[in-house]
Amino acid sequence: MPSSFLSNLLLMIFLNLLIKPLAIFGIDASVQNEVGFIQYGTYFSLLNLSLILNILLDLGLNNYTTKQIAQNPELAKRYFGKVFSFRLILFIVYYLILLLIGILIGYSYHQMYLLFLLGINQFLIISIAYCRSHFGGFHFFKLDAIISVMDRFLLILLAGTILLFPKATFVMTIELFVWIQLICYASTLVIALLLLLKHIEKPYFEWNIKFSLSLLRKSYPYALLIILMVIYTRIDGVMLERINGPYQAGIYAQGFRLLDALYMFGMIFAGLLYPMFSRNLKKSKESVSDLLTTSANLLMGGAILIVFVTIYNSSYLLSLIYTDYLVAIPAFNWLMLSFLAICMNFIFGTLLTANGSLKILNYSSFIGIIINVALNLYLIPTRGAEGAAFATFITQSFTALIQFGYCMKLFSIKINKQRILYYLFLIGGLYVFSASFFNSGYFLFKQLTLGIALLLLLSFFRVNDLKQLVKSQD
Repeated sequence: MPSSFLSNLLLMIFLNLLIKPLAIFGIDASVQNEVGFIQYGTYFSLLNLSLILNILLDLGLNNYTTKQIAQNPELAKRYFGKVFSFRLILFIVYYLILLLIGILIGYSYHQMYLLFLLGINQFLIISIAYCRSHFGGFHFFKLDAIISVMDRFLLILLAGTILLFPKATFVMTIELFVWIQLICYASTLVIALLLLLKHIEKPYFEWNIKFSLSLLRKSYPYALLIILMVIYTRIDGVMLERINGPYQAGIYAQGFRLLDALYMFGMIFAGLLYPMFSRNLKKSKESVSDLLTTSANLLMGGAILIVFVTIYNSSYLLSLIYTDYLVAIPAFNWLMLSFLAICMNFIFGTLLTANGSLKILNYSSFIGIIINVALNLYLIPTRGAEGAAFATFITQSFTALIQFGYCMKLFSIKINKQRILYYLFLIGGLYVFSASFFNSGYFLFKQLTLGIALLLLLSFFRVNDLKQLVKSQD
């Protein structure tokens, strides 16, 4: 077992578990409690719009950089200035498109002001990720882990001070919150650049057209996939605010916050799976079967337990985070159900990406956008946030089933009837236990205890499987 990989993995997980949930639930949720549904709903909608176009700032360059520097560290000195100069051009294009869309869909002057700041934030976030791609390429994993949470750590310090001591500092508003984020991102970027420049010497900035076009050709399929996926996962908030107003967008944001946090940890799992699937596929398509089964047991088993715990304790969990939460419960429940489909996408989508099967992923994502937009147009006017959450559930389920079916056919994977029976036992056991008791801390503890016991009893979690996942990184 490679100890360096394990120690770096544990550090990354520890820092993410320590810092990011506190930033999401301690700061972000507290800001929503402070400013209310309408102000936060406006911010949530504008943030989603800035995220939808975020891929224009990257176009797959970070993944390309990590791979190239890992194989040829000396390229960092030659590429950094060229790539960063190209990013500035991409930022100008991104910014013009972002502001143009804001004008076309009728945002007010105040909303355009917030969108202006959020656009800068996205550029800072992508630039931090670009620096981190160098740290990853150089195998400076501990440094990468620290930089990955530094902006959230600074956010906790600055925003936390204002939230705890408003009379001694400032009263929290959504504009102040966005400015605090900008300061945190900018500070993190400066620190990351200073640390990086120690290892790549003084860069020379130049815009090389041939080099830029070459990067675009190599990253285009991946960039298209990312932007399609972001659209059908983030457009709900934008449509809610435009069709039904910022109040409904604020309700949706309450339910979406926990899903977003879970999504973050799912991404860590997918990031580990990608190189393992790639390595196994290099041997043969048949060799991925065991890894696929192991990863599905771990992720899907845990996801089923999370869904039962969150839905049957929705009122209790939301009351721990928000002051006004009852209106968010229906949307929250549908979004939590969506997590099952999202986990399937993490597994089968990652396998298809590792195999280079981007065409089916792009097709399924494009159809997912059509389904999501159509359902939102139909449901949002009458059902508001709950309708948008239901549209998310249907869209994520559709893409998950397409990817699952295609993987089964492409890799000739046989259905394990015994494993299906175990899944039914897990779901049935949790349902029977959960049906009569819910929404209390005591019940939640008992539900988790039973769920973990079932996962161990039915061999969803096995120590040997975890060891095998780590060994496969060697």
